[in-house]
Amino acid sequence: MRVQDGRSLWTRVRPYFTVFDAQLAIIMLMLLSVGLVTLYSAGIAIPGKVTDQLRNICMAFLVMWVAANTPPQMMMRIAVPAYALGVALLVAVALVGTIKGGSRRWLTYGVQVQPSEFMKIAMPLMMAWFFQRQQGQLRWHSYLIAALLLAIPVGLIARQPDLGTAMLVVAAGACVIFLGGLSWKAMAALGATACAGLPALWAVMHDYQRDRVLTLIDPYHDPLGKGFHIIQSMIAIGSGGMSGKGWTHGTQAHLEFIPERTTDFIFAVFSEEFGLAGNLVLLVLYLLLIVRGLNIAVNASTFFTRLLAGSITMIYFTYAFVNMGMVSGIVPVVGVPLPFMSYGGTALMTLGLGAGILMSIQHHSRGVRGGASTRAWGAAA
Repeated sequence: MRVQDGRSLWTRVRPYFTVFDAQLAIIMLMLLSVGLVTLYSAGIAIPGKVTDQLRNICMAFLVMWVAANTPPQMMMRIAVPAYALGVALLVAVALVGTIKGGSRRWLTYGVQVQPSEFMKIAMPLMMAWFFQRQQGQLRWHSYLIAALLLAIPVGLIARQPDLGTAMLVVAAGACVIFLGGLSWKAMAALGATACAGLPALWAVMHDYQRDRVLTLIDPYHDPLGKGFHIIQSMIAIGSGGMSGKGWTHGTQAHLEFIPERTTDFIFAVFSEEFGLAGNLVLLVLYLLLIVRGLNIAVNASTFFTRLLAGSITMIYFTYAFVNMGMVSGIVPVVGVPLPFMSYGGTALMTLGLGAGILMSIQHHSRGVRGGASTRAWGAAA
């Protein structure tokens, strides 16, 4: 009787665990494992970092599980309310937000909430919903409305200021607009227009943002001031050589020359200790993550899910590219963590939520394909 009850219980709960995509989950676990190993070394003088990150990972997996069990139809229904809530919270931040480090990015009511993180997922949901509704009747004004929907939260986030998050939201929204049907020529024209507007952008940038651009061009202009951190980061990456100095033997990190070594600059710690060989392995893992996300997007069963999966995959790509680029000195320093490796709870839960959405899309697309095959087989019989 107990065996039967056990089998009956497993039969009831089994569907809630079969939603996980094995390939995506394995890639994530490998990146998280590499991140924990690197975090242990980077935070060896800061007790509790690994323990806290393990808690963050558990929370991220819980969020991922909930998202993976949420049907795409439900995601479509909550897209507009989620976008409206996100914009309302961003307006609240602008009015009564908490200021830390010169930036107004948080709402504090017992706990601190950063609404801009929420918009990384709410924005793709809204854009995918909009283009799904416009499918078959897209006109030039449809893209204008989409650009406006994108510009509102991006403007509010950039005003905080939070240039890194604004870039991620722009990348996600632009990906949906392009996949929604905007031509390469139109994208090129928009890019040229944006480049032409750079002088105007420079005029409204904050002083520290201008300093970051100038430091990117010539970090040795102020080697002991504004350029110190990026110079030390590049020294750490270069000193790793082919095979690295070995785990926990990175001198730049342990002598505290690398800034934010457990968060934004964890890639510099990894590069110093594991060298070029380790970097190549890490790049392969991120490439596999992107390829798997794109594969899910290509095989998605609806226009909405294709756009949503493609946009979330673009967020992962932008996270990795911008973080590695800023640590390596090829893009300005912005506050973008390395996905699944940097210490932090909010960004990790956002990434977990995105992975859960991808798994839900893959699971339901597989179900649609399986149902279609069954119907076709029945008709043939």
